[in-house]
Amino acid sequence: MEPVSAADEVVDICRDLLRIDTSNTGDPRTTVGERVAAEYVAEKLTEFGIEVELHESAPRRANLVARIPGADRSRGALLVHGHLDVVPADAGEWSVPPFSGEEKDGYLWGRGAIDMKDFDAMTLAVVRGWQRTGYVPPRDIVLAYTADEEAGMEYGSQFLVREHADLFEGCTEAIGEVGGFSYTVNDDLRLYLVETAEKGIDWLRLHAKGRPGHGSFVHDDNAVTALAEAVAAVGRHKFPMVITPTVRSFLEQVSEALGIDLDPDNPELSIAKLGPIANLIGATVRNTANPTRLEAGYKDNVIPGKASATIDCRTLPGQAEIFLDQLRAVIGPDIEIEHVSQQAAVETGFDGALVEAMGAALRAEDPGARTVPYMLSGGTDAKAFSTLGIRCFGFAPLKLPADLNFSALFHGVDERVPVEGLQFGVRVLDRLLQAS
Repeated sequence: MEPVSAADEVVDICRDLLRIDTSNTGDPRTTVGERVAAEYVAEKLTEFGIEVELHESAPRRANLVARIPGADRSRGALLVHGHLDVVPADAGEWSVPPFSGEEKDGYLWGRGAIDMKDFDAMTLAVVRGWQRTGYVPPRDIVLAYTADEEAGMEYGSQFLVREHADLFEGCTEAIGEVGGFSYTVNDDLRLYLVETAEKGIDWLRLHAKGRPGHGSFVHDDNAVTALAEAVAAVGRHKFPMVITPTVRSFLEQVSEALGIDLDPDNPELSIAKLGPIANLIGATVRNTANPTRLEAGYKDNVIPGKASATIDCRTLPGQAEIFLDQLRAVIGPDIEIEHVSQQAAVETGFDGALVEAMGAALRAEDPGARTVPYMLSGGTDAKAFSTLGIRCFGFAPLKLPADLNFSALFHGVDERVPVEGLQFGVRVLDRLLQAS
């Protein structure tokens, strides 16, 4: 009987993970499955003698860390991290049950297929393949499978960094999600976007206060009115454009590859020509603030004394304080600003041996591959791990069909990953880890 290859096994592992409902509602009382998924990963690793540590930050909120010793223990270790939780899914909106792991039309379907149980499965498949053959990587590889990435990371990577930083001793670099995926230029050229930066997260709550009273009276000090005006102003406001080094490098390289002129004063014209990834890139040229929740009142005929709104703010590297000044100018002096969750932006250079190894691993499997750096408008566990001085990259390799709207699948309906892309990713990841 021929030994099972990582490329063969990754599909089964990914399917198994997709069938574990790890929906993270943001409320610990209703979040499910993270412990079950972590135990599944533990079983897959311990089967081949890899020692694991499970750490619960709260009941059923489990995180797993394992270290695979390398040939040269004096070298800086590489952290390979992925989260096991997913955002909830409404089955009524999907073409297939979102936790079925169904395979059809060349894809594995399910919540978490690309965010990010595909990469979790790739990593498991690669290291299990090593253990079968006795392969020893050139340096220590630290694996981290986390909870709670989808709701602020407090019970996941933030907890690990705060309470168990020793598990990451010696880690100098890391790879994780939302990078290494392809953008097809033509039959002979595919750009693979490597995440070297992330916008900062600042979830704010705006509070307006007024004089409570009867809903039938004339009332000129209404908290709901004041809040509504502030929220509308924020929602319609476009913050000034700021082009960071990462975004500038991306735009220059993509414009050259596509043969389009880049107007440095209006790069959004070039971004608009990027098709499916335009939304992903368009949010990285300015700070953003989007109202997401409103709360006011307790009875239909009572004017409340307080009204609140949640604003999801994403800031460019070096812009956090500047952004707050800009926001204050938009909402006025009388609205109170409360910081609910704040995490700094992350940015590193697109250079070094690991970056070169990424490009070489991709080209070995796809001769038309070219790597380019980019900034993620969202956030990942890299925000927590970077606080330990670890240089973080997004590199979860996938070769995608040219017509697939990849960015729309994140938190979207009918999330799915191409089976061939998943197997391609395993081969690339194996090459990268062996060369790094």
